[in-house]
Amino acid sequence: GNSFWELLRKLNVPVLPNTAGCHSAQEAITTAQMAREVFNTPWIKLELIGDDYTLQPDTLNLVGVAEHLIKEGFQVLPYCTEDLVLCQRLVDVGCQAVMPWAAPIGTGRGPVNPYALQMLRERLNVPMLVDAGLGLPSHACQVMEWGYDGVLLNTAVALAQDPVAMAGAFADAVNAGRTARRAGAMSAQDAAQPSTPVLGTPFWHHAQDA
Repeated sequence: GNSFWELLRKLNVPVLPNTAGCHSAQEAITTAQMAREVFNTPWIKLELIGDDYTLQPDTLNLVGVAEHLIKEGFQVLPYCTEDLVLCQRLVDVGCQAVMPWAAPIGTGRGPVNPYALQMLRERLNVPMLVDAGLGLPSHACQVMEWGYDGVLLNTAVALAQDPVAMAGAFADAVNAGRTARRAGAMSAQDAAQPSTPVLGTPFWHHAQDA
């Protein structure tokens, strides 16, 4: 109770409240309103769960709830699937960012649909964070290489044998992926390409005519 509030005050860091566990539009809206009062922030991570087994977002109602909260002055960051049309609609109604999953929450499977996640990054011009399903630092590095702006972690760190070391490994991976993205990686090729120039080489293979 009080120790939690004391810790937050001592850290003096921005807080992002979350509507985790909400299954209906009204639950999510009420939770967001309460969070704004308690934490004195318009920011809200919007989670609206549609399936208890996979914790998949309720994609049918997510856009409507996001739009409602935005009209109330919230700055909404929605947890969503990697569906392009859904994410575009969330942007259209004014979401500050979108946060698609890589895989269902807590599975640690990493990006199960790389094509869709890469397509999202190419098509949407808003901040994007991968919000769930990452299990290894290499997963985080991969999505950062695709151009994502960050990742959200919980289970991958919390269930590690050494959570502090794992958090550091993820931080290194995120930085490596971001640096690689900014450096501009080479394009994959279908055939081998020599990396050493022939010019100046004393001996080289010369194909003979048949």
